[in-house]
Amino acid sequence: MTIRPPTQQDLAAIAKDFGFIMTDEEIAAYTDAAAPGVALYETVDALSDNLTPVIYPRTPGYRPEGDENKYNAWHIKVRIEGKPSGKLSGKTVALKDSICLAGVPMINGSTILEGYVPEIDATIVTRILDAGGTIAGKAHCEFFCLSGGSHTGARGPVHNPRRMGYSAGGSSSGSAAVVAAGDVDMAIGCDQAGSIRIPSSYCGIYGMKPTFGLVPYTGIMSIDPTFDHAGPMTATVADNALLLEAIAGPDGIDPRQKVPGPLAYTDALGQTVKGMRIAVVKEGFGHPNSEADVDAKVREGAALFAKLGAALDEVSIPMHLLGPAIWGPIGFEGALSTILKGNGFGTGIQGLFVPGMLDAVSVWRERVNELPPTLRIEMLVGEYFSREYRGRYYGKAQNQARRLRAAYDQVLSRYDLLLMPTMPLKAPPLPPSDAPLSLYLQRSFEFLVNTPSFDVTHHPAMTLPCGLSDGLPVGMMLVAAHFNESAIYRAAHAFEQAGAN
Repeated sequence: MTIRPPTQQDLAAIAKDFGFIMTDEEIAAYTDAAAPGVALYETVDALSDNLTPVIYPRTPGYRPEGDENKYNAWHIKVRIEGKPSGKLSGKTVALKDSICLAGVPMINGSTILEGYVPEIDATIVTRILDAGGTIAGKAHCEFFCLSGGSHTGARGPVHNPRRMGYSAGGSSSGSAAVVAAGDVDMAIGCDQAGSIRIPSSYCGIYGMKPTFGLVPYTGIMSIDPTFDHAGPMTATVADNALLLEAIAGPDGIDPRQKVPGPLAYTDALGQTVKGMRIAVVKEGFGHPNSEADVDAKVREGAALFAKLGAALDEVSIPMHLLGPAIWGPIGFEGALSTILKGNGFGTGIQGLFVPGMLDAVSVWRERVNELPPTLRIEMLVGEYFSREYRGRYYGKAQNQARRLRAAYDQVLSRYDLLLMPTMPLKAPPLPPSDAPLSLYLQRSFEFLVNTPSFDVTHHPAMTLPCGLSDGLPVGMMLVAAHFNESAIYRAAHAFEQAGAN
C-alpha cells in the first residue's frame, strides 16, 4: 500500500484529541517535522510482511447446511491432508475459527471479519499436518471469543449435541460440539477465561488448557497476550494427550514461550493413581449459582479417585474466591486494548503479526453497531476504567495474579492435583432470540467462577466428564503445577478407564 503523509488537518485533529493547545503555525511546523518519521514508515512499507510459508495444499472449503451442520457448529468444512504418516495419522481435527488457516475464510464468530481469508497457517496447524493429521474444517465460535455461552456467534447459536436447544458453552462452542457429535476425533480450542473447559464441560468431553506458553499462539487472534492459551478438546484422554504432544513446544516466534521442550504426554496413560495426592478445593464448591447435583457428582468423582488408590484431602484456598475479580480488569481492559484498539493483536509484544487480519478487524470502527452486547459491555466497562483510572486496576490485577499463583503453588507443593467442579452448573437452555439484556449477558458470563483463575495464574487445567445429571454432562476440573500436564493425564486416564464418565 502507499503511505499517505499526514496533513496539517490530520495533525490538528490528533492534537485536539490529546488536548494540546497549538497554533496553526505550530501545527504547520510539526507537519514539516513529521517528514523524517513518515520516511521510516515508507521504508517499512517497501519491505515484505515476512510471513511464514504455507506448505500443504488446500481448497477454500464450503459452508455446510442442514443435517451436515445439525448443531450449527461448523463455520467451514474443508479437507486438508497432512503427511502420510505420523502420530496423528488417521485423526481428523477441527480448528476454532479464531485460528488462521491459509486460504480458508475466517470470521472469528463475527460479522466484522466477513470476507477475510488468512494469509498464513498458525503454527499449530502446520504441526497437526506435519504429524499426519487431517484438518476437517473451522468450527464456529463466539463473537470475537467473548462469551462463555454459545449464543453470540454471527452464524447463530451453537446447540449442545447432548440436548438441542441447550448451550454448548463458549467461546470454543463449535469445537466442543463437533467432537461431542462425533464429527471429528479432535478439535483445538482457545482459552482466556475458560473457553476450552466451559464448552468441554457442557458437552461432556475432555478439554485441556495447557500451561501458559506451552502451545504457541502464533497465528491465532488474541484477547490479551498475558492469558492467551490454545489446547486440545477430544472425546478421549488418549487423544487429548496425543494432540498436545503434536502441538506443544516453542516455535521460535511466540514470545509467550519460555518453556521446556514438549513431553511425551502419552507416557502418562495406563498408570494407576496410587501414590498420587489430590486436594479437593473447598472454595470450588457451593457458589451462589452452584447446582447441588453438580457439586454432588464432582464429589462422587473425587471419591472414585480415593477408591482407585489416590490420597484425597479437602483443603481451603481462600484466595480462590478472588480469582474472578482478579481476572476482571485484565479481561475487560485487556480485551478492549488487544481486540479492538489493537485490531486483534495489540502492541508491546513481539511475534507474528498478520497484516490482513489487522486490516480486517480494524473496520469495527465503521461497523460498531454490529457488535453484540458481550462486546459492548466489555467496551463500556473497560473504557470507563481505562479513562477514569488510567490502567491502575489492570496493573493491580496483574500484581495480584502473582499472589493467586503463589496460593495455588503452595498447595501444589504438597499435592499433585487440585480438584473442583469445572462449571457450577450444567448446560442451561439457550436464551431466546428476544431475550432481555440481563439474560443474554447472564448466559454469557455465568462461567466466571472456577475457570478464570487458572488463565491468569497460567496453571494447566483440564475438565473431564464425571457423569450425567438429568441427562446433561457434569465436568470435573483437575489442576496441576506448571508444565505438569502429565500428572493430569495420568489421573484423568485412570478415571476414564474406571468408567466414571
